[in-house]
Amino acid sequence: MIKFGTGGWRAIIGDEFTKANVQLLTAAIAKKLKDEDKVSNGFVIGYDRRFLSEEAAKWAAEVMAGEGILCRLINREAPTPLIMFTVKYYNLPYGMAVTASHNPAIYNGVKVFMKDGRDADEVLTGELEKYILNTDLSEIKSVPFADGVMSGMIQIIDPMNQYIDSIIRSINMDAIRSRNLKIVLDPMYGVSKTALQTILLTARCEVDVIHEKRDTLFGGRLPAPNHKTLAGLINFVEENHSDLGIATDGDADRLGVVDDKAEFVHPNKILVLLYYYLMKFKGWHGAAVRNIATTHLLDRIADDFSEHCYEVPVGFKNISSKMIETNAIIGGESSGGLTVRGHIQGKDGIYAAALLVEMIATTGRKLSEIYKEITDRYGIYEMEEADFSFSHEKKEEIKQTLFKDKLLPDFSDQIEKVSYMDGCKVYFKNGGWIIARFSGTEPLLRIFCEMSSRIAALENIEILKKFLVLS
Repeated sequence: MIKFGTGGWRAIIGDEFTKANVQLLTAAIAKKLKDEDKVSNGFVIGYDRRFLSEEAAKWAAEVMAGEGILCRLINREAPTPLIMFTVKYYNLPYGMAVTASHNPAIYNGVKVFMKDGRDADEVLTGELEKYILNTDLSEIKSVPFADGVMSGMIQIIDPMNQYIDSIIRSINMDAIRSRNLKIVLDPMYGVSKTALQTILLTARCEVDVIHEKRDTLFGGRLPAPNHKTLAGLINFVEENHSDLGIATDGDADRLGVVDDKAEFVHPNKILVLLYYYLMKFKGWHGAAVRNIATTHLLDRIADDFSEHCYEVPVGFKNISSKMIETNAIIGGESSGGLTVRGHIQGKDGIYAAALLVEMIATTGRKLSEIYKEITDRYGIYEMEEADFSFSHEKKEEIKQTLFKDKLLPDFSDQIEKVSYMDGCKVYFKNGGWIIARFSGTEPLLRIFCEMSSRIAALENIEILKKFLVLS
């Protein structure tokens, strides 16, 4: 069974991530293209640096060529936002990336994209799952990769320059050039180096790079930029007195930041900083969109500028859809993904990093200074989070308690309301909140809590943990 989660289809390599399943999924997309009569513009495939990613991309290309559909294959490992950009650039109905994003190294998977480079929504993924059920593996057509290239049904393309140029046109490069910034990049053994380094060098930044080689085990760490995984970047910034440290996850759609004080900047703060910057310093106007597990400080900023902040379920496809619906100027999530109106309609760690550098250059201020201005004006919000693994029996027990019986522990803070839109989210009257939800990409229960202090947030997580008997 191939099932799509919040970030595409992901599976353990050699278990469910197999050549047969990759080709089965590709055949389902090909059938949908034919049924919708959308084959004329073709299809695009890209891949990251994970084990078997390049091979899987070629397996998929062989099926598309076998089905008589022109398949463009990006010529080297590529950031997911570059692949999304390519879908938009060629005006294609669909595209795909072979990646498992920030998941552990034993995973790989496929992200499917829609017109304009958006993440596939639930309607599309639901339809693809039905196509998969009705596809016979023995009937899948494919051609040898070399034959597909020779016939022209598989075209090797290099859209990197177009992608980089699109970001350069969107950023105030002159402001950055005037600052002589010293920046260190940490691709986390992933795929952001070429694009991000080129943009920053073009802006005359001094750029150092760590963890740049290909390592399918990601140095033994999770390829997700957070305080624990970025110890090397933090140390490098401190020892070399860098102005900024920038990290991206395995496929470069998420951003992690270390400031000039060698302190990790939580993605919530990055999202808040950029929304504030776009409206106060660049004069933009518009709503913000965040998922249900992202800071409510965005809401206060939106209110102050007579705008609105929309809350949606986890999954960037939900953020993209709401941004289109409301013409919002920014959308993001507490895990480090964000996008800005006018760019691709999906998260892009490379573009977000470039915009952050622009903010530092144009304001002439440090991140900590701008964030203090924000908290002095709107108040302090502190988020804590915890992940818990579980057995099948424990998962059913949690479902029964939280979602069927709708039981809650005795929190010390007074409850305003409870939402079950995505997991179980409790809103407190003091403005804080806590949510428990099952991950859509990993077998984990995630708990997030935001309060006016870290101590209060940790206390609420502990209360919920004890109530659910989590270890």
